[in-house]
Amino acid sequence: MNAPTKPAADKVVVCVFDGLRPDFITPEQTPNLARFAGQGTWFREARSVFPSMTRVATTSIATGAPPRVHGVMGNAFLFPEVTREHVLDLSRADDIALAEVKTGGRFVEAESFGDVLAKAGKSLAVVHTGSAGSAYLINPRAKANGHWTFSIFGREHTQTPEAVDEVVARFGPLPPRNLPRFEETDYAEQVLREHVLEVMKPDVALVWFNEPDTSFHYRFLGSQETLSVLKHVDAAFGRILDWVAAQPDAERYVVIAASDHGQISSRDALDLVGLLGAQGHAGRRAAERTLEGASFSMTGGNMGEIRILEGGVEKRDAIAAWLREQDLLGMLFSKARNEVEGEVEGSFALPLVDLGHRREPDLVYVLRSGNEVDAYGNPGLGLITKGDVPVGGGMHGGLNHYELNTVLMVQAEGFAPGHVEHGPSGIIDIAPTVLGLLGLAPAASMVGHSLAGANGLEPSARSFETGAGGFRQMVEIVDRGGARFVRQGGRASI
Repeated sequence: MNAPTKPAADKVVVCVFDGLRPDFITPEQTPNLARFAGQGTWFREARSVFPSMTRVATTSIATGAPPRVHGVMGNAFLFPEVTREHVLDLSRADDIALAEVKTGGRFVEAESFGDVLAKAGKSLAVVHTGSAGSAYLINPRAKANGHWTFSIFGREHTQTPEAVDEVVARFGPLPPRNLPRFEETDYAEQVLREHVLEVMKPDVALVWFNEPDTSFHYRFLGSQETLSVLKHVDAAFGRILDWVAAQPDAERYVVIAASDHGQISSRDALDLVGLLGAQGHAGRRAAERTLEGASFSMTGGNMGEIRILEGGVEKRDAIAAWLREQDLLGMLFSKARNEVEGEVEGSFALPLVDLGHRREPDLVYVLRSGNEVDAYGNPGLGLITKGDVPVGGGMHGGLNHYELNTVLMVQAEGFAPGHVEHGPSGIIDIAPTVLGLLGLAPAASMVGHSLAGANGLEPSARSFETGAGGFRQMVEIVDRGGARFVRQGGRASI
């Protein structure tokens, strides 16, 4: 099922739109994506992983596996084996390089689709407009695999700086970093179409657009400025589709359109470290780049990890007890006591949401969110920590339906045109699908399945609830052939 005897394609083109919510795809806002949905199969209930953050999701797209397998716990996380001086920030090339050195080249513990392609003698070219960490994580062993990764940030932000040299020599200087990212979108699309697809002709080409994610964060989900950038990136996708359609062997091309996560709007920002400090718990935010004087470290956003540095389980339980008493808390996770419950009273077990790993934190919190509409009428509204994005801006990372639901569309032989599939699927299915379309078996570490055959797997849906005192939380999960997809989670009504 996962390895067709006859390849369905000779070339695969993957287009990732960072942060794009499926409900933003309409004929008016995104005519090309809407047209593409009518020509291929749209997996409407596709899900990201938890945390629904870009660097975690990128690694899951690459490896076809959740964090419990690949070991990337967050956009930032404390990794004492790498450094005890600060929280690892996976947007930074220097932190990624340090992690690679300290782990002997196995920072990402699972095989990627790039690894499988290389073993089969096939090529992969990536055009990336996201952070250095994301460009790295989509093909963690790109240099060793003999592959090609271009980063819009420049030659210091990719394993293959010669890719940047090639592009700049042909297309001119890298574009300015303006917001919205109109120039970066156009530059990346041109590089993909005129250099990668037309000249390099790799077996798999992937372009990662940093929009609409960036504009969602800083220009708000429904603003006219953000809607204009959405139209702009959709037009870039249209030019890619037109190029494919014009090829004499267009029927041997497969196009996949995807996003890594969704977003919700923020209604207020909290100084969570300061609030905990007022309770006698001295902490450090990841952005401070130091752990000096802290009894715990914390990452932020609308969710984050807490690692206890001093005070052991007593400190952990005291912080958790305070969190449970606050209206700001949406969900709480800790190391597993059993399949469902964490060691900490009222918490869920981290493995329940595929976050159980030897690198796991002591606590994971999710700030409260719901399906209320924002100022532009878009459902999904929640709290964030201060210093991440402006109040009203978009955020992701948690388990709200609108954060987890992703875009996933495939136009290929065996995928019914215009069909909307409502069965369970997710970003962990992308890598095995790419490989399967080329007639290659997935890596043994891949948990997802080729979407060409996943419909034959019987799904099992379950809901769980736990809590303590006045705090209750729930999560809805679907299991399918060993793969787990979280439909949604949040604070439960009492």
